[in-house]
Amino acid sequence: MSATKTKPKKTTKKPTTTATKKIDPKKKQALFAPTIEKVTINIGVGEAGERLKKAETLLQNITGHKPIETLSRTINKDWGIRKRMPIGCKVTLRGKDADVFLTEALITRDNKIADYSFDDVGNISFGISDHTLFKSQKYDPNIGIFGMDVCITMKKPGYRVKHRRIATRKIPHRHQVKKQETMDFFSKRFNVEVIE
Repeated sequence: MSATKTKPKKTTKKPTTTATKKIDPKKKQALFAPTIEKVTINIGVGEAGERLKKAETLLQNITGHKPIETLSRTINKDWGIRKRMPIGCKVTLRGKDADVFLTEALITRDNKIADYSFDDVGNISFGISDHTLFKSQKYDPNIGIFGMDVCITMKKPGYRVKHRRIATRKIPHRHQVKKQETMDFFSKRFNVEVIE
């Protein structure tokens, strides 16, 4: 009688339970904290020529950067505007230059921004009616008086995925900048009062 060989039973080792890595609250807060992506300053003139050149000179004096011309997208015969006609100028600021300009621009509005200036994605737009409200600017009869629009675009870490060339993705709703987050950011960073 031949003895049958029995295969040894395989013992499955239970994985050792390791403590899950806890994310540092400061790092987690930095991951979801909104920051300023860019500040765009725009002066709309409505016509090409000498008045547009004056607006470009003024914008360069205020920001320290060379502006680019904005072109019309449509035709409007009533206003004498044809397609791709220069009708304004704009400057885009980032980093420290954006912070310095925003500090001065908010002083012209007494550090107050209306509630409706914030959109649902956390961006801000407000106007400055007179460029002489800046401390560094004085009235010059050769230039005149110009107003300007200031648009602030906000972002969070990880927003690069919607701009990269390879594997572009949309930002999920849970990671988008909220209106209240932007209000809190500006009240802490620039001491801004939001008026309802």
